[in-house]
Amino acid sequence: MDQFLAFTVVGLSTAAVYAVIGTGLVVTHATTGVFNFAHGAAGMLSAFAYWQLAVGWGWPVPLALAFVLLVLAPAFGLFVERVLMRPVQALGEAERLVMTVALLTGCIALARWVWDPNTARPLTPFFAERPAVRLGPAAVTWHQAITMAVALAIAAVLWALLHRTRAGTEMRASVDDRALAGLTGADALRATRLAWVLGIQLAAVGGILIAPAVALDAQQLSLLIVSAYTAAVFGRLRSLPLTFLGALVVGLLEAYLAGYLPQNDYLPGLRLAAPALLLFLALLAFPHRRLRGRDRTSVRVPLPSARGSLLLVGLTVLFALVLVTVLAEDAVLSYGTLFPLGVIALSFVPLAGYTGQISLCQLSIAGIGAVVWGHLGAHGELWALPAAMLVTAAVGALIALPALRLSGIYLALGTAAFAVVLDRWIFTLPAFEVLGVRVIFFDQGSVTVTGPDLFGLHLTSPAQLLVFSAVCLALVSVGVATLRRGRFGRRLIALRDSEAAYATLGGRLLVTKTAVFALSAGIAGLGGALYGMQLQTVTADQFNLVAGLPIFLIAVIGGLGAVGTGLFTGIAFVLSAQLMSGLGSWVHDVTALLVALAGMGLAHNPSGVLAPMRAEWAPLGRNRPLLSGLLGVLGVCWLLAALDVANGWLLLAIALVTALLLRVRAAAAQRPPTDIPPEWWGVRRPWRAEDGEVLSRATTVAG
Repeated sequence: MDQFLAFTVVGLSTAAVYAVIGTGLVVTHATTGVFNFAHGAAGMLSAFAYWQLAVGWGWPVPLALAFVLLVLAPAFGLFVERVLMRPVQALGEAERLVMTVALLTGCIALARWVWDPNTARPLTPFFAERPAVRLGPAAVTWHQAITMAVALAIAAVLWALLHRTRAGTEMRASVDDRALAGLTGADALRATRLAWVLGIQLAAVGGILIAPAVALDAQQLSLLIVSAYTAAVFGRLRSLPLTFLGALVVGLLEAYLAGYLPQNDYLPGLRLAAPALLLFLALLAFPHRRLRGRDRTSVRVPLPSARGSLLLVGLTVLFALVLVTVLAEDAVLSYGTLFPLGVIALSFVPLAGYTGQISLCQLSIAGIGAVVWGHLGAHGELWALPAAMLVTAAVGALIALPALRLSGIYLALGTAAFAVVLDRWIFTLPAFEVLGVRVIFFDQGSVTVTGPDLFGLHLTSPAQLLVFSAVCLALVSVGVATLRRGRFGRRLIALRDSEAAYATLGGRLLVTKTAVFALSAGIAGLGGALYGMQLQTVTADQFNLVAGLPIFLIAVIGGLGAVGTGLFTGIAFVLSAQLMSGLGSWVHDVTALLVALAGMGLAHNPSGVLAPMRAEWAPLGRNRPLLSGLLGVLGVCWLLAALDVANGWLLLAIALVTALLLRVRAAAAQRPPTDIPPEWWGVRRPWRAEDGEVLSRATTVAG
């Protein structure tokens, strides 16, 4: 009984922190319609800032707390509202979700860059020198008592603010109908600012309160938000009392699992994964209302041509041949992951680009593909590669079943929870048997992966594996392009536009969603197997949720509906890291930060950068003399680099400058006629963004 009371006190203290963070999520979402994936990261940055002031610089604790909670946190909240979220407020729910995912990635990268993760930074609990308060057989520390008191005080203040003040009424009214709220005299902009400031302040309070109990680690503190997600889902993203109830359930569950879970090799990870499991079950069990703020601006999904698809295939394979002929063997090994990561990124295109289903667990599914290939293809058996795709496709189909109940942020939360469960529990399991079948993941260590046997040739060298991965990426790209042009692709686009209309017209949601989830997971599994071949040895940490976020963001930057997103993602992710690899160990964090900053620029081009790039280079592709000249220059540079006659960087600069100059020349030579009648716009010349407004004004005047 004494142990039970002790674990209960610990659980109540932890629940209080989750309640504080969860209420911040609810306040932000209930007011702005935005679910902030970076909420935990804001609390993490606040905890680091508090440590820097109170411990690193020796500020008095009250002054450090006041500066973080009253200056830094509000300033960060205003920055997020004004710079990041306001430009995407008029876009869809997916675009706002991507913005917060980019903010999460950026906060983690920034914290790792500023504060070395290899240095321990312990935080002392409040009033640690005072003896604990005895409540019968249980002892309550002053830090735990303060945590629970703060949670209760925040609950009371928030309820009074939202239901008994004009500012709270404005906050709740703004998300329902901003225009109507403005007619009643409410200031929707002021309400949104107040919501973001309060949300970030509550995240800061939670981060500071829980930091002494856990390691001050950027990733660990940011992912503690999974428990707060569960509490917020209990409250259905709108009820503060139910959010507190959910936090109580999660906190006590974690404490009791830590105290009473049997000690063996299979269950320790279950305690770490319990909040994510509970989140997944809560998403499935609780009914969800239609989310507020669902109006969105549709982003056009491009239709790839057969010629363009074949050109992409040629460029992919040609790029691989260039790499293996001009780079040294160690450099080929460094650039080898470019094409496997491109395959993983391409798995987002049919799922998120065509169907609008956002998944954050694609890299985790790729980890399953790497493990299956590593064990079944231990001697290079080629049949193990389609087997890995089939196994991951089956996993994707299993994810699709609950996806019928989930959409938008709920689906993103569910797939994120699935990734956390894999990372914290499933991937840490030792070998076990199910119905006589021996199942092995990473077996609490690493998995050795080899190349395949291809027509009697065992691919083992980095150059061979790089070319093989490039061919696989090219073939998958053609397959995805063919899918988009076919009947099933049109069905996916229709499903993306309106699930209700799709079902009304006779579409089968279960079959279609299951098929596209399985297809996407199979592609990710292939990418994971190729990724393992390049690395030769893989561990579970390489396939966790945080590691997959930059890949998702780069795919979004490229354009989730573009088939070339796979190659673009691989180049952007690997090339940027390799170009800065000689600068120091901090390059990885800076690269992730740059990716996050680019993702935050989504508001300026929600359809991605590949479509505008293609439009800019199209005139050069149609100008045969200039294109032949460019190919000749590139061929000469390639030959000189392969023969090691000239410096590779100089040749690369010459090739880039030549390409840019010829592109400008081709654009100038095109000179489209300006006297084309409006009815031929989009036929005899490309359709422009301003043409719609011009025609609308013309027809209005004529009417």
